[in-house]
Amino acid sequence: MREQATDLEILQRLTRPAGRDVVDVGCGGGDLVRALTALGARVSGIEVSEGQLARARANDDGSGARYLIGSGQALPLDDASADVVVFMRTLHHVPVGEMDRALAEARRVLRAGGVVHVAEPLTEGEWFELTRMVEDELEVRGEAQAAIGRALRAGLGRADTVEYEVAIEVAGVEGCRSRMVSVDPTRAGVFDAQRAPIEAAFERLGQPGPRPGTRVFGQPMRAQLLRAE
Repeated sequence: MREQATDLEILQRLTRPAGRDVVDVGCGGGDLVRALTALGARVSGIEVSEGQLARARANDDGSGARYLIGSGQALPLDDASADVVVFMRTLHHVPVGEMDRALAEARRVLRAGGVVHVAEPLTEGEWFELTRMVEDELEVRGEAQAAIGRALRAGLGRADTVEYEVAIEVAGVEGCRSRMVSVDPTRAGVFDAQRAPIEAAFERLGQPGPRPGTRVFGQPMRAQLLRAE
């Protein structure tokens, strides 16, 4: 049986980020950047455009984190400049043909003894059943796992693997839409076209959340720690 944990708990356990230079590849709204900064890490959040970074910058409270435009397959960082590179639910969003390159880039920016933390959602669970109604990521998630399996080619050896389950809490169907669309704005049209069956699945899956109007969905995860060889 998988343990119940948060992504941050597992990341902290495996990488010990306090006092280290950490790169969050595909930082989105910056939640993880701010959490890691609060733990004492020096964090760089990477996103593909200024527009994608706008929310992270707006939500930042002067933490000292920096935000850079780049991609997993072309990190805007010097060689040997980081201790930890994090792909938190983001490797499967890298184009399939570039996933190996993204891991090679992570290895390039690592210092000796550095690690890459790759946490990927598995193709099962309540949240997966809900999200696949908008975009079925079965193939790309499988490709991400295959790329991790080839990581030795990039000079990264497997150091640890942890499977766990996170609880995803959303505020109603609109909260569900907001979370899915924030990952990829092109999903908005698909979600709206599928709203009726999504609303039915939303009520059928998951459990009532701790706050009024929220619902909680389980999502199994696999975190893999890769160490610079």
